[in-house]
Amino acid sequence: MRTEKSIVYKKAFDFSVRIVNLHKYLSDEKREYTLGKQVLRSGTSIGANIREGLEGQSRKDFVAKLSIALKEAAETEYWLELLNATEILEERIAKSLLTDVKEIIEILNSIIKTTRNSVDSK
Repeated sequence: MRTEKSIVYKKAFDFSVRIVNLHKYLSDEKREYTLGKQVLRSGTSIGANIREGLEGQSRKDFVAKLSIALKEAAETEYWLELLNATEILEERIAKSLLTDVKEIIEILNSIIKTTRNSVDSK
């Protein structure tokens, strides 16, 4: 599947841009480096793994890479919740980012489930 046709890839890429900007904000404005790096790593890894999956050798490879992207999205959700709970990140920003990552998680879960079902039925 080409990346320009993948809705989840586009959403993950746009989310990665927001995460990079969040990292800049956390570093420059809040002087929060450790949590900023954590959320940067996991948040940008989502799209990278989706991209790898789209270029996968097989459906099994595709599912494996999207499963990794799903794990990274769940980790990112955790870091965002922590940044919100500790009031390092304003609630408005945290909620917006959490809404985006939860949407990506839902889409990834759906794609993985559908792909596994189609592989299992063959």
